[in-house]
Amino acid sequence: MDFKKQFILNFVEDSRWKYLTNGLKNTLIITIFALLIGIVIGIIVSMIRSTFDKTAEDVKKKNIVAYIFFWTVNALCKVYLTVIRGTPVVVQLMIAYFIIFVSSNNGIMVAAIAFGINSGAYVAEILRGGIMSIDQGQFEASRSLGFNYIQTMAYVIIPQVFKTVLPTLLNEFIALIKETSIAGYVGIMDLTKGGDIIRGRTFSAYMPLFAVAIIYLVIVMFLTYVVGKVERRLRKNER
Repeated sequence: MDFKKQFILNFVEDSRWKYLTNGLKNTLIITIFALLIGIVIGIIVSMIRSTFDKTAEDVKKKNIVAYIFFWTVNALCKVYLTVIRGTPVVVQLMIAYFIIFVSSNNGIMVAAIAFGINSGAYVAEILRGGIMSIDQGQFEASRSLGFNYIQTMAYVIIPQVFKTVLPTLLNEFIALIKETSIAGYVGIMDLTKGGDIIRGRTFSAYMPLFAVAIIYLVIVMFLTYVVGKVERRLRKNER
């Protein structure tokens, strides 16, 4: 069968192209919400971890009860990071879908939460590395100006950290888009699942799967271009 007939069979007949467009829409929804969840979790966990590393000894000397509470919260964050980074994301997705949120009818949001929790562990370590790289003198200067620790983090440290780690966070976003391709494991209609449905209807594998691969490639190439532009802009502003 020639290319034209294959194209018509896979994408034109029965409007099968809609499987790809609907799947792409769901993929982008999952990715965007997962990214937002991941950033929120990452900021919270990174602030807890870095604050403990920087202030634990001082807190221990001043208030042992506060230190125990602080140590416990930090330990929970470390457990979260260990578990999430040490288990496959597809297993986490299936646990979320078939166990934790088994009563939910919104598979897209369940997937977004699962991927967001997974992404948050990596974002947390990216941000923690950025926070720990900030010179201690900036913390002390902010405190001398009357800022408390939270204000120092919010107004002085975090803005600098985001500027430093923004390219890395954008690369995490690119990786997240590709990771969502496993959403079909739990029956969610994402881009990859859309291509697989077409393959199952037409018994033609190469064209729908290559179409899916090309769409992912175009998205990743565009985002890679954006990352490059951001990195060049940041380097230009540092001069």
